[in-house]
Amino acid sequence: MSQPEQHSFQAEIQQLLGIVINSLYTDREVFVRELISNAADACEKVRFLRTSGEIAGGDVEPTITLTTDTEAGTLTLTDTGIGMTREELVQNLGTIAHSGTKAFLKGLADQQKPDTRLIGQFGVGFYAAFMAAKQVDVYSRSQRDTTEGWRWTSEGGNGFVLEPAPDAAPGTRIVLALKDDAKDFAEPETLERIIKQYSNFVAFPLELNGTQLNTVQAIWARSKNEVKEEEYSQFYEFLAHDKEAPLYRLHFTADAPIAIQSLLYVPSRSMEMPGMGRQESEVQLYCRKVLIDSKSRGLLPEWLRFIRGVVDSEDLPLNVSRERMQDSSLMQKLSKALTNRFLKHLGEEAEKDPIAYDKFYTEFHRFIKEGVLSDWEHQATLGKLLRYDSSAMETGKKTSLPDYVKRMPEGQKEIYYLLAKDRASAEGSPYFEVFRERKFEVLFVEDPIDEFVMDRLREFDGKTITAAEKAALDLDNQNKEGALSDDDAAALSGWLKLTLGEAVKEVRSSKRLVESPVVMVESDKSLTASMRRTLKLMGRDMAEMTDPSPDLEINPRHPVVVKLNLLRQTDGPLASLVAEQLFDQARLASGRLEDPRAMLQRMNTLLSKVVGA
Repeated sequence: MSQPEQHSFQAEIQQLLGIVINSLYTDREVFVRELISNAADACEKVRFLRTSGEIAGGDVEPTITLTTDTEAGTLTLTDTGIGMTREELVQNLGTIAHSGTKAFLKGLADQQKPDTRLIGQFGVGFYAAFMAAKQVDVYSRSQRDTTEGWRWTSEGGNGFVLEPAPDAAPGTRIVLALKDDAKDFAEPETLERIIKQYSNFVAFPLELNGTQLNTVQAIWARSKNEVKEEEYSQFYEFLAHDKEAPLYRLHFTADAPIAIQSLLYVPSRSMEMPGMGRQESEVQLYCRKVLIDSKSRGLLPEWLRFIRGVVDSEDLPLNVSRERMQDSSLMQKLSKALTNRFLKHLGEEAEKDPIAYDKFYTEFHRFIKEGVLSDWEHQATLGKLLRYDSSAMETGKKTSLPDYVKRMPEGQKEIYYLLAKDRASAEGSPYFEVFRERKFEVLFVEDPIDEFVMDRLREFDGKTITAAEKAALDLDNQNKEGALSDDDAAALSGWLKLTLGEAVKEVRSSKRLVESPVVMVESDKSLTASMRRTLKLMGRDMAEMTDPSPDLEINPRHPVVVKLNLLRQTDGPLASLVAEQLFDQARLASGRLEDPRAMLQRMNTLLSKVVGA
């Protein structure tokens, strides 16, 4: 029988082992994941070689088993995979920077073998075992050459010992003698938690002390035609811990520009309530069914944090620790591909079933709007997903920007919207009068954030998006019976400007009003009402904001305006009170009136004069 052979690690082994043990991994427990992943690689190799006929089929199916001995403080992991010869043990476990899997892939590529994508490459994860083990024994017999087994032993120091192991079974068995402060890894409960967290979807039976743990299938890696509805439902309940059926499901596979297998769900309701903090992404990132990150930041944009699911990509160029991405550009490609496909899916669902989409939009509209505000790349696509009440639709039905554009009459150049607390308020607004008369459609928006959304979009399908209070529209063929003459209207406008002073930039006769006596008209550079309120809530000093004074338009056909013109000539003080009251009413309608006390006091004074008190 051969004598034990003493081997030295390559010169830099001490430094590299120190990096692996102390710096490479952030969580000590990932060594379990690494050993299981390497075992799965070995099982995948033997299955592939049997299928291709390069080695004879065996009676033992590829499996992975873990056994614990709490008294002895040991953890043993056994796989019935490809195993290693003496030379492979020296090469693969004697050189920390060497990956046997990489060499295996290169060999397959050189022979132009199919399905090389099935074989993983995870580098030096084996050495993570020394984070928890004071000694590691590896017993291995190659399935290519079953004549001799070998034992590899190391304490993670200067080298390793290699000796024959006649009793070694085909495959690999790793025995870890755990450090005193790592004995909890011999506890079944600890291992079960780690395995279910990281390795729950390994493609081979994975047993712990005789009980199979990975009973849930990685259905994202299967063809959509093979997966039943009940399997999708069961997997969602397992993944999201949610018994309510999801609103949407996207099972998405792609090969270019990056290999992706994904299964994404939209829950039935949003878990993020205003004032309750932001929820975290619940999309898990896998590489060949091995968990890389349970809450992967950067995998999807922040505004898609409501999605739950899994994304698996074998193209990810992982660090040897699998915990950090080496190539952020590839992650960006992955994120872009997933985001584009999900947005396409939402658009298709909105077309196919508008009622179901309305339910989705009711729950998740704030995320879509957040995307418009923050994601320039997908802004145009997100704009198509917005839904609003409209003057052209019956109450309770919403419309999209594309449908609005389709209904635009000839001559309408802009998309108009009006912010109000509800539809009735919008339809009673002086800003709506000209649109009603000209039969131009107006979108009614109730959420203050929508003004920021519209301002960020600016245009859609080549049409400028304009707030109703900033629209430059006139009425045609106005009835001038009983109205002020042009000279009288001009004289009244001049008097109002003198009376109101710097509070208004200009006063002029209006061609847009029908029922209201006056209206405030904002310039393109003015802030909208909701913007002022929002900025004020944010603590911004409005005095410091660039917000030009508005214009005031008067309705020369309105009886109050006609009477005011006469009153200014007979009772100047009373006329001034009426002018200030009309001005405050216009400010109130435009959202510029922050303190109504002066207006109410003036109203009481005017009422007293009317009743003769």
